[in-house]
Amino acid sequence: VQLQASGGGLVQAGGSLRLSCAASGRTYGSHVMGWFRQAPGKEREFVTVINWSSTATRYADSVKGRFTISRDNAKNMVYLQMNSLKPEDTAVYYCASGRYSLVSSSLYEYDYDYWGQGTQVTVSS
Repeated sequence: VQLQASGGGLVQAGGSLRLSCAASGRTYGSHVMGWFRQAPGKEREFVTVINWSSTATRYADSVKGRFTISRDNAKNMVYLQMNSLKPEDTAVYYCASGRYSLVSSSLYEYDYDYWGQGTQVTVSS
């Protein structure tokens, strides 16, 4: 399985970015897809997850109401729309393919078995 994240960049506080993640190599339809992020000097943290049918999602409290995850199974793509960005959102963002089908079981790094290379998001104040 290969995951390729893209769409990162430099944006001012209050701005928006849309991250994309292209998946290939296996039929990931039954698996959740998630986004994590890692800020400098900090551990990687959960951001959001979506199930195969897009009927269930979970968000970290820090991004709830500002970020939206979506997926297009026909294109093997996952997206992260980030609005009202804050300097504290600055991090490397990773997409990941989960081991399970339930979002409730997919909130930690060890719940994921394939990871993309990461894309840098920098939010200036």
